[in-house]
Amino acid sequence: MFAERLERLRSVMDRSRLDAVALNPGPMLAYLTGLHFHLMERPVTAVIPREGTPGLVLPELESEKARAVPFELQVFPYGDNPATWEGAFRSAGQAMRLAGSRIGVEPNRMRVLELRFLEAGLPGANFISIQEGLASLRMRKDAAEIQRMRRAVEIAQTAFLETLKHARAGMAEREFASELTLQLLRAGSDSELPFAPIVAGGPNGANPHALPGERVFTPGDLVVVDWGATWQDYYSDLTRTLAVGDVDAELARIARTVREANEAGRAKAGPGVPIGQVDQAARAVIRDAGYGEYFFHRVGHGLGMEEHEEPYAFGENPLLLEPGMTFTVEPGIYLTGRAGVRIEDDVAITPSGCDTLSDLPRELYRI
Repeated sequence: MFAERLERLRSVMDRSRLDAVALNPGPMLAYLTGLHFHLMERPVTAVIPREGTPGLVLPELESEKARAVPFELQVFPYGDNPATWEGAFRSAGQAMRLAGSRIGVEPNRMRVLELRFLEAGLPGANFISIQEGLASLRMRKDAAEIQRMRRAVEIAQTAFLETLKHARAGMAEREFASELTLQLLRAGSDSELPFAPIVAGGPNGANPHALPGERVFTPGDLVVVDWGATWQDYYSDLTRTLAVGDVDAELARIARTVREANEAGRAKAGPGVPIGQVDQAARAVIRDAGYGEYFFHRVGHGLGMEEHEEPYAFGENPLLLEPGMTFTVEPGIYLTGRAGVRIEDDVAITPSGCDTLSDLPRELYRI
C-alpha cells in the first residue's frame, strides 16, 4: 500500500518538476509512510526524493518509530542539544544530494522552524507549494478508507445516542460536551478526536464554531451539537440540533428548512456533478424559505484524515465529483442573538450516486 502511494507521489513530483517533497508530521506523512508524530519543539521532517531512498530527520527518542516503516529509509537522528539539530539536516542534504534542488512543501504544515533547517541543510534549494498536488493523492478514497470512515461514523452516532440519555434541562453546554467526549472514547474512538465537540445553546447556536461554556440548557432553547470520532486515522463529522422542551413556531420552521436543505444537497451529489451545485441546491431551499442571509458558510468540506480537506463544497467550485470523494453536507440557519440550527452528514460518492454514511434522524431531538 505505501509503495503504491509513494509511486503516485512521485508521479505528482514529475508533473510539478520537483526533485523531492519535504513533509512535517501530519496526515500526509501518515498516509504515505504510516508514521505518526506530533508537531513539537523538536523538528521532525521526512524528505522523499523523486528518485532514491527517502530520508527522515528526527530526535533520537523517536528513532524506534522509524523501524516500523515497511520500506527502506535513511534516518538522521539528533540529540537534545539544539546546536546539533542543523547538523542532522546537513547530513540528510548531503546524503540525498539535494542541494540546489526543487523541493515541494505543504504550506499549511511546514513551519518556519523546519524550513530554516531545510534551507541550511539543502543550500540553494527552492521550496515550492505542492498543496494541490498532495491534496489530489487523498481526495479519492479507496474502499478500505471509506470503511474506516463508516466505522468512525458508527462510533460517533453511538456516542451521541448514549450522551442523549444524560441530557436534561439545566445541563451546562460544557457538561454535555464532556459526557459526549467520554462516550466517544467508550464507543471506540481513537483518543485523538477530529476536534473538541461543539455544544451551543440558545443564542450561542448562532455562532457556527462556538465553544461549550457554562450556559445551561433552558426550556425553549435549540442546542447545536457538532462532534466526530476517529477510527484508524479516519474521521467522522456530524451535527444535530436538540430542542429543550417546546420551541416556538419559527424555530421549528427553520429546523424543518435546514433538514430539507440537507436532503436537497445530498440528493444533488453524484459522479460528474460540480460540487458547487451541492452547495447551490441546499442554499436554494434556505433562500426560498426567506432565510438566505442567515446561511453564511459553505455547505460542506472534504473529510478523511483531516477534519477539513479537499474537496470543498462552495457554490462557485466547478470541481466534478468522482467516486471515492468524501465530504460533509451541513447547511445551517443562524439567527443572531437567538438561536441556530445545523444538520450535518458525511457522504461518499459512488459510481452510481451518493452514499450517506450517517443515518441518525435529522429531526429535532427533544430533551
